[in-house]
Amino acid sequence: MINYHEPLFRPPSEAYSLILQVSLGCAWNKCAFCEMYSSKNFSVRKEEDVFAEIDSMSAYANQYRKVFLADGNAMVVSFTKLSRILDQLNTTFPRLTRVSAYAIPKDIEAKTDEELQILAGKGLKLLYVGIESGDNELLTAINKGETFESTSRALQRARKAGIKLSVMILNGLGGKNYSHQHAINSAKLVNEIQPEFLSTLVISYPYGEERFRKKFDGEFIPLNTIELIAEMKIFIENLELNQSIFRSDHASNYLILRGNFPRDKQEMLNRINGVLNDPANAQLRPEWMRGL
Repeated sequence: MINYHEPLFRPPSEAYSLILQVSLGCAWNKCAFCEMYSSKNFSVRKEEDVFAEIDSMSAYANQYRKVFLADGNAMVVSFTKLSRILDQLNTTFPRLTRVSAYAIPKDIEAKTDEELQILAGKGLKLLYVGIESGDNELLTAINKGETFESTSRALQRARKAGIKLSVMILNGLGGKNYSHQHAINSAKLVNEIQPEFLSTLVISYPYGEERFRKKFDGEFIPLNTIELIAEMKIFIENLELNQSIFRSDHASNYLILRGNFPRDKQEMLNRINGVLNDPANAQLRPEWMRGL
C-alpha cells in the first residue's frame, strides 16, 4: 500500500484516480498567495520507492483507469524518470487511460518538443496549471516566477505535443489596484493558450490576509464580493475560446458558474449581470460556506 507524505492535494476531478507521489512539495514554492506546500521541503522521490508503490497496488490493477502524479509540480521530474514511471504504470495497470499531473510552465519549458510528445504517447494526457494571472505586473507582485510570454509559450507547446490543459485563474488576486488589468490580461493569455479546461478560484488567506499582504510586492486592497463578480464579468467578456469547458464552482467562489465556451458565454454573463444589477437579491454562496 501507499503511505502518503502529508499534506496531499489533488484536483477535484482526480477524486477516483490513484494518486502517486513522484515528488514532494513544490519546486518553486515562492508564490505570495500559496501555502499548500509551506510545510514541505521539495524533493524528487527515489525511483525505486515510486516503483515499489506502483507494485504494491498491482492487486488492484484492473480497478484504476486514471493516475494522478503528485505533489505540487510533478512535471518537474526529468524526462527520463517520468518516461520510466509511465512505462511502469502502463505495464502494471492494463486499463489505464490517462495519467495527469500538476505543472508550472518552467517544467514544460525544460523538456523538448520530442520529449513532450513521447510523454503524451505514454499516457501523460493532462496537465493542471495554475497560471493565476496573465498580467506581468501582478505576476511580479506575487513572485510567480513566470510571465505572460513564458506561460503562453510553454502551454502552447504542451498542447501541440498532444497534452490537454486544465488552467486556473485566481479571481481577486491583485485586489482593487490590479483588478481591471488582471481580468483583461488573464483573458488574453487564456485566449492564446486555448485550454481544454478553464477554472477560476477566489483568492483566500489560509494564514490570514496580513500574511499575504506582507508577501505581496505592492499595495493590496481586497475586493468585496460584488467587486469580485464584476472582475469575473470583465474576464469572461474578453474570453474568445473555441472549445473549452469552464468551471467556477470551487468552494471559494461566491457565484457558481458552469458552462462550455463559446456556447454558454452569454448565459454566464447574463447570470453575472443579474447579480450586479440587483445584488440585494442575488443568489450567492454564503461566506461561511466558502471554507467547506
